[in-house]
Amino acid sequence: MNELPILYSFRRCPYAMRARMALLVSGTVCELREVKLSDKPAELIALSPKATVPVLLAPGAKIVDQSFDIMHWALTVNDPENWLASVDDPLIAANDGPFKFHLDRYKYPDRHQSDPLEHRALAVGILQTLEARLQSSDNLCGPLRSFADMATMPFVRQFANTDRAFFDAQELPRVQHWLASHIASALFETTMTSYPRWSASATEPIYLTIG
Repeated sequence: MNELPILYSFRRCPYAMRARMALLVSGTVCELREVKLSDKPAELIALSPKATVPVLLAPGAKIVDQSFDIMHWALTVNDPENWLASVDDPLIAANDGPFKFHLDRYKYPDRHQSDPLEHRALAVGILQTLEARLQSSDNLCGPLRSFADMATMPFVRQFANTDRAFFDAQELPRVQHWLASHIASALFETTMTSYPRWSASATEPIYLTIG
């Protein structure tokens, strides 16, 4: 049997979500190890000093510990939907930088000693740029889902879920439709399958696979 990749993941983490979506769409079967972030296994810490998810142990003992790099790794192996043609680095940088910054300070104001309404408004301003982009197509880089969509969608979902009534009331119809369509997709439903927490004593591995 070929050596399978091992993915350390946490179901609700948006970085881990996008890594899992890329692995699934590429058809890369891997062993999934669901972890508890407040009680990280020693095996994860030994692989990656940052000790956050996702972390992929690829064949040949290659360690890939950034979600963006895991997406690239999986899609370089197999890219059936041509996601790598629509990476759009500036858009993803705006998501991972300013949008994530404001999202954290909106969602966790006590942790950051921040004004959540100020940061919510600034995050909405960034969503308005996505709204304008979606005027001409159903997705961020054209009619079909792409790398850019899957890299950003989990974070927009997190923003929306912080106060769903507020999000639904915004003048963001294209973003709202875009988000709803991806959440309802078979790919995302599989991505969000709930698995038991992994432990080194587990006798049966769990596999992340589309089938």
